[in-house]
Amino acid sequence: MGIKDDAVEIRAKGWRTLAALHGLIEAELERSLQESAGLSVVEYTVLDALSRQDGWHMRMQQLARATALSPSATTRLVNRLEDRGLLTRILCADDRRGIYTELTVPGLDLLEGARPVHDATLERALAEAVEVPELAPLVLALPELHVPAAG
Repeated sequence: MGIKDDAVEIRAKGWRTLAALHGLIEAELERSLQESAGLSVVEYTVLDALSRQDGWHMRMQQLARATALSPSATTRLVNRLEDRGLLTRILCADDRRGIYTELTVPGLDLLEGARPVHDATLERALAEAVEVPELAPLVLALPELHVPAAG
């Protein structure tokens, strides 16, 4: 194996480790959020993303990026959450083709009730993961990661 091949394998191993950590955390979050609030992880992510926006709304394309879903999957998810009264869609005032998805008060209330469960589950999952030798370096690196706000 050449140097180039070694670098590819190192990145691949890193990716597999990241995927393992993500899977472990997501499974724990899915169970906890479903039991406590009747939310999936991606539903929680949508409510959380909307709550962090001024005015509690985002364009559908922004929401798709925030949730890492395809546009069609985002639309189906928004439909489900809208049917539950957790969000609504409104037309963009300056671009009639644009549609915003907006968090409702019941959506915010559900999110605020679910957030402590989410945060405690995340903390617990990370504490367990740091005890796994293969995952520990990645978990320990998380506090150092900072993605600057887009602007």
